[in-house]
Amino acid sequence: MTHARLAPGDLAPDFTLNDQHGTPVTLSELRGERVVLYFYPEAMTPGCTTEACDFRDNLNSFASAGVRVVGVSKDAVEKLARFAERDSLNYTLLSDEDLAVQQRYGVWGEKQNYGKTYVGSIRSTLVIGVDGVIEHAWYNVKATGHVARVRRELGLDG
Repeated sequence: MTHARLAPGDLAPDFTLNDQHGTPVTLSELRGERVVLYFYPEAMTPGCTTEACDFRDNLNSFASAGVRVVGVSKDAVEKLARFAERDSLNYTLLSDEDLAVQQRYGVWGEKQNYGKTYVGSIRSTLVIGVDGVIEHAWYNVKATGHVARVRRELGLDG
């Protein structure tokens, strides 16, 4: 079941998921902070590692602007813990094994790879404002160069 994609001005659907340490994280409890919520297909794959490390390498610029980075995938908590450890990912990674959050955010659906169509996680990023309202929504993004685009859109360059 594919839900409609979210757009700027929509209220971000609330959820609670476990992070890489098994600790529950509830989106609405992050109100008061801007949140970059990014969805990626699978931990420890080349593209997802590139994107995750790019967020890690730019984390200080996000943090100094009061922006929290949170990654979401269908991976189990244990795999997220290994991913965070292996690549020194110093931000929150959330496990959405039942795909409920990805479906609510419109990031679980048909995609194409090498000419084949299949259902999976669509690499996407949403910026959620301090009030819980979506400011930016990018769907089906490329791993390489995407973090730079998010930084530009948020005015974090330079």
